[in-house]
Amino acid sequence: MAAEPIQADYIERTNAAIDYIVRNLDAELKLENIAQVACFSPFHFHRVFRSLLGETLQQFVKRLRLERALYLMSHAPGRSLTDIALDCGFSSSSDFSRSFKTRYGTAPSEFDIDQYRATKRKDFEAAMASYENGPSLPRLPAGENPDNFEATIRTLPARTVAYIRALNPFDPDSGAVLNAVHRLMAWADERGLGNNPWLGYMWEDPEIVALEDCRYDVAVVIDESTFDFKPEGEIGRYRFPPMRVADIPIRGDIQMEQRAIDWMYGTWLPRSGYIPDDQPAFEAWHGRPFVHGYEYFELSMHLPVKRA
Repeated sequence: MAAEPIQADYIERTNAAIDYIVRNLDAELKLENIAQVACFSPFHFHRVFRSLLGETLQQFVKRLRLERALYLMSHAPGRSLTDIALDCGFSSSSDFSRSFKTRYGTAPSEFDIDQYRATKRKDFEAAMASYENGPSLPRLPAGENPDNFEATIRTLPARTVAYIRALNPFDPDSGAVLNAVHRLMAWADERGLGNNPWLGYMWEDPEIVALEDCRYDVAVVIDESTFDFKPEGEIGRYRFPPMRVADIPIRGDIQMEQRAIDWMYGTWLPRSGYIPDDQPAFEAWHGRPFVHGYEYFELSMHLPVKRA
C-alpha cells in the first residue's frame, strides 16, 4: 500500500537524508547538516529517523561505514586498512579499529572476512528458499563459468532517476520489491515515462549486511531535458555520476542471475585489474522490471568499477 500523506512526507525527507549520507560517507557527517537536508530541526529529525529506521542516526552512519569497510576488505584486498578507514569516513585508523572491534569482536587486521561472508551467504540462501517455490542459490565456485558469462567494460553518462525504496526486501511475506515496482510503474505511466530505462539496485551487499537492513531501490531513468520533477512522498530523486561499469547480459531465472553475480565478484573481478567503485551494482532491465516475476529475467548486471 502507498504510504499515508504524513508518513509519505517523512519518507521523502528521510530518503533525502539517506541519499546525502551515502554520497558523503567519507566526509564528516553532522546531525545539523543532515537534518537541514531533510528539512527538519535536529531534535525532530533524530526522533523521526529512529522511528522509521529503527536505529539512531549515529548508529546508522557508523554501521554503513563499517559495512562499507567490510566490502572494501573483501573486494579490494590490496588496499591498506588505513586507506579503507579514511575512505569510509573514520577520522583515523585507530578510530576505525576501535569501532570495528566494538561491533565485530576483533580487530580488522584479524577479521576472517571470507568466513563472515560464508555465514551471511547461508542466511541469504535460507531467506530466498523460504519463499513459496523459493530458489536454491548455492555459491558458484570461483573459477567456474558454466553459463559462459562475459564482462564488457562500458562508460555510462550521468543519469537521474526517480525511485521508490523498498526496505527489508528479502522478507518473503512483505512483497516489498514487487509492490514498489508496481507503484513506480503506475507513477511513470501516468507521466509517459513507462518505456524509459529501468534500474534496480541495492546499496548493501547481503553477504555483509544483515538482510533486514538491506534496501532495494527500483528506479526509472529520467531525461532532465524533457521532464523535471521534485521528490514527492515515497518517489525519490537521485543523480548518479558518469561511471565505468562491467556489463554482463543475463537471460534466465534468478539462479542464473545469482551465478552471474558470483562469477562477477568471485572470478572476473579479482583477475580484472579493477576494484568496485563507490556505487551500487545495478540491474539494468531490458524493458520493464519483473514482468515475469522472479521466474525469468532479461537484464544486464552493471558493476561500477575503477582501476585498482
